[in-house]
Amino acid sequence: MKKVMTVFGTRPEAVKMAPIIKKLNENPDIEHRSCVTAQHREMLDQVLNIFGIVPDYDLDIFTDGQTLSDITVKSLKGLEKVIVDFGPDLILVQGDTTTVFAGALAAFYNGVKIGHVEAGLRSGNLYSPYPEEANRKLTGIVTNYHFAPTETSKENLLREGYAEGDIYITGNTSIDALLDITSREYEFESELLNSLDYENRKVILMTSHRRENIGQPMEDIFSALRDVVEENPDVELVYPVHLNPKVKAIAEEKLGRHERIHLIEPLDYLPFANLQKKSYMIVTDSGGVQEEAPTLGKPILVIRKETERPEGIEAGTAKLIGVCREDVYREVSLLLNNSEEYQKMANAVNPYGDGKAAERIVEIIAEQLNTK
Repeated sequence: MKKVMTVFGTRPEAVKMAPIIKKLNENPDIEHRSCVTAQHREMLDQVLNIFGIVPDYDLDIFTDGQTLSDITVKSLKGLEKVIVDFGPDLILVQGDTTTVFAGALAAFYNGVKIGHVEAGLRSGNLYSPYPEEANRKLTGIVTNYHFAPTETSKENLLREGYAEGDIYITGNTSIDALLDITSREYEFESELLNSLDYENRKVILMTSHRRENIGQPMEDIFSALRDVVEENPDVELVYPVHLNPKVKAIAEEKLGRHERIHLIEPLDYLPFANLQKKSYMIVTDSGGVQEEAPTLGKPILVIRKETERPEGIEAGTAKLIGVCREDVYREVSLLLNNSEEYQKMANAVNPYGDGKAAERIVEIIAEQLNTK
């Protein structure tokens, strides 16, 4: 029986690993164990509870004010002990966090094969998103099996010189997780979210937290959104505010004290997925949301200068609108007031998968580990 260990540390990783963990645990030819670094703690635990995941190893590295160096060093040292204890044949990491890079590096240092889920995404700017773009590229260097979600991701890897035989197009496991979650009966615990009139009002869901947007870009984005809400009496804005104190301060200054702008606490994955489903449109700088929302038929406006997920832009499910106040105001207003533009985006086909990515990945892992 081959041994596979999944390593993850943040909420987005946990969401996208959950369908894979389920399939690994169902496979009779694989002994699976999971290890969390807990790069995030509270938000990670929420997702573990939703999907019923009990980690076999928990490094519990999170501390207030942690730096990227702290995360890397603690993860490497902790993973070294776990690898010695379990002796995996393959370590599986997902995405672009510092945990991903540290997990891949720990596997490499200990002679363990590496599988990278969601491999090949590129923005073309090493410093945006930061440090995620670098984490993906650094992880790719030591990876044995590249699980690319799309043809574009595969082409990125081929251009960088990776062998075609080591690249597998699988779709994105975020779609697997989202279809699972949104198929369940659900009612918000929040009185506010339950009270919003999703049928007769246009509820804009916004997420904004990227490091490169903090400061003037974020001030301009928030100001533009406030202008839109003030000019459209049928619009409500819901913003789960990121825990970063700098983000919270800008949100309170630019978006606070308005009856139709709702600054709420960060949401667990389950309510957030269902809020996406109920919203009219989504304004975001998140990568994962760009993949998920098209499955639910929701147009996405991406408040970034570049994105490592160009497939959505090309397919028409998302539009890259930048961070300038005038651009954000114009593009949000267009979708609110032009039904033809709205329907064109809402009905575009999601390029990120069909909900069977995890099944494909585990089948490939089982085949490769039993033949090499």
